[in-house]
Amino acid sequence: MLTDFRLRRPSPPRRFRRGVYLLPSMFTVANMFCGYACIVYAMRHEFETAAPFIGIAVVLDMLDGKIARLTGTTSAFGLEFDSLADVISFGLAPAVLSFSWGLSDLGRLGWAAGFLFVTAAALRLARFNIQSVASLDKRYFVGMPSPAAAGVPAATVYAWPYALQGYPQSLLALGVVLVPALLMVSTIRFRSFKTLDLGWRRSYLYLFLIAVALATFATEPHIMLLVLAYGYMASALIGLAYSRLRHRHEVPAVVGGAEPGAESDPSGVRPV
Repeated sequence: MLTDFRLRRPSPPRRFRRGVYLLPSMFTVANMFCGYACIVYAMRHEFETAAPFIGIAVVLDMLDGKIARLTGTTSAFGLEFDSLADVISFGLAPAVLSFSWGLSDLGRLGWAAGFLFVTAAALRLARFNIQSVASLDKRYFVGMPSPAAAGVPAATVYAWPYALQGYPQSLLALGVVLVPALLMVSTIRFRSFKTLDLGWRRSYLYLFLIAVALATFATEPHIMLLVLAYGYMASALIGLAYSRLRHRHEVPAVVGGAEPGAESDPSGVRPV
């Protein structure tokens, strides 16, 4: 009986080595380094080298959270450290990149627009940190996520890595910065692809489409990144316009407490 009890005794909880707990933070440091490298190359006007660092930072930002959840090493320190790194990579780095690329000719208006982008990214991250997980719909983000917002100027600069000259061209850069900034602090819902299920998990079509996407990226990375960045930003605006138009054209089943077509009676008694 003693032998059976020892055999059935639950195994002790799995314990990881100390280095495993540092693994997510290492990805966060790499994310922060990409933001810093983007700033350095942007100040040197090497835009084609600077812009991809924001894309790499987006990938690293997704990996550090996934690794922390898989290894069970999530912590309050990791959450705050990740947010501080995101302010650099998805707030400060895109602002400096945009300023060096096309906002500098606008003078004070240009650096003010860059500062508004940094502020919007910090507010978006702070709002995300204080939101209650239980009250959130995991299918959507409230406001444009800061990595996606940073991807808009990064993809634009990567597609056209030539400094804008003159006031009219700089006005285009102003829209590239201010529109994502406003969407970050808005309450417009953006789709989260973490919970998106297309039912292709057991289909070979899913693997084939991944291969097609990788081949397309390898062939035309400039165009594909531009389409993804602006397509995701436009998808929320299109969804918002569609939902409002649909709500406006819906005919309610009951209007004013009476059925459609029924004569209103001040006494509240329906005529027979």
